[in-house]
Amino acid sequence: MARAHAANACVQSDSIKGLAQSIAKPAYTRLLTAEPALRRAVPTLIIAFLITICLGAFVQVIDQNRQKRNATKRDLAALSDILAERLDRLTSARRERLGNIERMQEILPDLIPSWGIALGRHVIISGADHRVLARVPIDGLGDNDRVLDVISTAQLLAAPGQQGVVSDMILPNGSSALAISRLVKSLPGQVVVIQENNEPIWGSDAALSVTLSATTGFVVLILGFAFHWQSTRAREGDLINDAVRGRIDTALNRGRCGLWDWDLSRGRIFWSQSMFTLLGLDTRNDLLTFGEVNALVKSDDINLFDIADQLISGKIDHIDQSFRMQHVDGHWIWLRVRCELSHAAADNGLHLIGIAVDITEQKSLAEKTVEADLRLRDAIETIPEAFVLWDAEDRLVLCNSHFQRLHKLPDSAVTPGTSYETVIEVGSMPEVRTRLQESNVPAPGARTFEAQLDDGSWLHISERRTKDGGYVSVGTDITRIKEHEQKLVDNDLRLRASVIDLKRSQGELERQADELADLADKYSKEKTRAEEANAAKSKFLANMSHELRTPLNAIIGFSEIMGSGLFGTLGSDKYAEYCHDILTSGKYLLEVINDILDMSKIEAGRMKFDMEPLDLSSILAESLRVVSGRAEDKGLSVESEIESTISVVADRRAVKQIIVNLLSNAVKFTPDNGRVLVRGQLVNDSIVLLIADSGIGIASESLRRLGKPFEQVESQLTKTYQGSGLGLAIARSLTNLHGGSMKLRSKLGVGTVVRVTLPRDPRKQQEKLAA
Repeated sequence: MARAHAANACVQSDSIKGLAQSIAKPAYTRLLTAEPALRRAVPTLIIAFLITICLGAFVQVIDQNRQKRNATKRDLAALSDILAERLDRLTSARRERLGNIERMQEILPDLIPSWGIALGRHVIISGADHRVLARVPIDGLGDNDRVLDVISTAQLLAAPGQQGVVSDMILPNGSSALAISRLVKSLPGQVVVIQENNEPIWGSDAALSVTLSATTGFVVLILGFAFHWQSTRAREGDLINDAVRGRIDTALNRGRCGLWDWDLSRGRIFWSQSMFTLLGLDTRNDLLTFGEVNALVKSDDINLFDIADQLISGKIDHIDQSFRMQHVDGHWIWLRVRCELSHAAADNGLHLIGIAVDITEQKSLAEKTVEADLRLRDAIETIPEAFVLWDAEDRLVLCNSHFQRLHKLPDSAVTPGTSYETVIEVGSMPEVRTRLQESNVPAPGARTFEAQLDDGSWLHISERRTKDGGYVSVGTDITRIKEHEQKLVDNDLRLRASVIDLKRSQGELERQADELADLADKYSKEKTRAEEANAAKSKFLANMSHELRTPLNAIIGFSEIMGSGLFGTLGSDKYAEYCHDILTSGKYLLEVINDILDMSKIEAGRMKFDMEPLDLSSILAESLRVVSGRAEDKGLSVESEIESTISVVADRRAVKQIIVNLLSNAVKFTPDNGRVLVRGQLVNDSIVLLIADSGIGIASESLRRLGKPFEQVESQLTKTYQGSGLGLAIARSLTNLHGGSMKLRSKLGVGTVVRVTLPRDPRKQQEKLAA
């Protein structure tokens, strides 16, 4: 029963188990655990209690009868002692006056005290000859002979051992009685007191005890049946509650909504399980604090503090708002909350109870609908035809500027809702000339017209009924078509005359086609030979570069040893100068050979990259150190502007070669005391590297040739700068292989700017392109 009450109390975190369960959860849990045992123990305890009540009532009745019997015996013993004592005193004083029976019968009532007179009690005085001298009452037991029979039967007169002892006896009528005899020596005789047991064993006290016990047992039995009935109803209620809770949870989860119960007095919020599922949170059975919920709410959409103040102050009694809450994955969920203020009777507090519905899809659909409507309006506006849409009541819904311009309508006449009659009156409508018959089966309400305007232009107007009863009209300018029709008629004659010439020319064309086929075959063969020659060239350059690098390494190494004088001086300063020239020429030749080898690998498609995460700033610093010596020799100012850490996935050697080649060109072609600027930044998912110099610049007609292998601005006869002309080509090729691009912008006498764009992760870019 407690569980059913708690389940119906209020909505909270565990779907619908109620506020009472959340506040007293430990006691509630223990009650649920002990409930089956209590259901089995209560009937047993009731039966044991009923048996105990019956046994207690029986014992009480027996004890009451025993107490009554003992009280009666005490009364009889006291009464017999008093009567014997009074008879002794009276007999001693008035012996002469007590000789006859009448006198004794007259005195006896006065000797009996008032408390000694009771219903069914008999007092008998007998003489020494066992005659009845007096008795009270006189007619209680019949005549005197009958009284003597009663006394004799009880053996009260003949047994001296029974004097002063209350004993049981059976009266002639069969009823039981208590009797006591007391000897009166001065009489002589004895006093006999007999008490009939005329009250049944189930007397008033016993009946009261039995009645109370029976009533109590009946009430307890009724309570037992009520408990059994209530527990049965509670179990049924639990089953119904579980089924209803399951249905509600399923409905909430399927409907993507959740229940709210905001305790404004205590600042606690109860959520249904579906709310945790909506936000991707772990399910909790305890109460949420206001701060936890407020941390998930988008503060730009709603201010829960202001809402709470307004609710508590009574300015509002309900809310119906939409706002965003953050999902555990980081994205935002749109919720529409509809809650109403309620006064809880259980804790006398203010509660805001309602439902929150996930409207993320509706928001997305609304945005998409607005975007689609804008696209549709833009599309309608951009079409060359005159477009107009009317509703079922012939009111303007939408039209484009072509329709407005064609019919010379003011802006006030093309507002949505303008009637068709108003548009006809204000605008210049064309006169319909001919109605065209459609070749296919026309749709109901569809028609097609050709109309001529005042300026002589022709329109092809098509009207179609919409499903809501309106219609759409599209007017296409067919003026040129009409003109072409007339021209076609004129040209038909000329074409007929030309057919003969065409037939005569057909033979010539067939002969030319054969010649073109032969030329195409020769072109294909020459192209194949050129490709083979190019491949042979690349292979030759690769082999030649490889063969030249081996002696060059020896030349460079030996010239360095000779120049350093490792094994002694050469003997002449000229030798040292020659060694320096040999070393410089060898390094230059090695760089040229390396460039040729790299270019041949790129052209042959054998260049392989080792893609890894790199820090662009560190690679740039290494590249700057490579050209720093030459820059210092020329007095150049090299400046670097790059973020501290820019990560990129690329081949370390290739990226460094790109930067070094571009920096080398910038240093090479910049006059003394010039300036070189390097700037790197992150734009969207790409790395943009700018290398600018204040060098000699490049003419605009030469920019198109730069970046091709062995291409230089200066000719071989007039060049003043050393180089193979492969630096920019290699840099451009390596950039393209990374999925990037390289652009040059230059002006003679001002300088050059090279812009290199590299994707941060080429693999992700390839996946996007593939998708």
